Amino acid sequence: MKRMMSLVLVLAVLIMPCGLFAQQETVTSTVTMTETAGTISEFSPDTIVVRSETSSSPSRYSYTNSTTYVDETGAPVSVETVKSGLPVTVYYTRQGDRMIANKVVVRKSTTTTERPVIEEKRTTTTTTERPVIEYNRNTATTETK
Repeated sequence: MKRMMSLVLVLAVLIMPCGLFAQQETVTSTVTMTETAGTISEFSPDTIVVRSETSSSPSRYSYTNSTTYVDETGAPVSVETVKSGLPVTVYYTRQGDRMIANKVVVRKSTTTTERPVIEEKRTTTTTTERPVIEYNRNTATTETK
């Protein structure tokens, strides 16, 4: 019986610091997606160059295997059909000084210059909470909250 009490006491002493040092941690990340409308002036194996309807200089976008190509209705478009001269809207995110195309919407007709410029920014926030573990000295038990 004495040996069992000693074992419980040793376990309680070992587990107690876990409850004292357990903290709640919040991790937040933000991703902003922007869009630009224009006409493709160059389409190479790793880059799309788009002449924007609002800017005199073309914008260069990198794309990856996860970049999606769709038409105005949202139906998938084969990447082989994407070529110079097509009107597009590019949804992209910035990674350092690079602009990475996430989605390219191929439009049927070009827009006019009188159309207002629409720039949409989306922000996604992810919060992760870790559980707090508390030790109850009186009952020698732990509880997760």
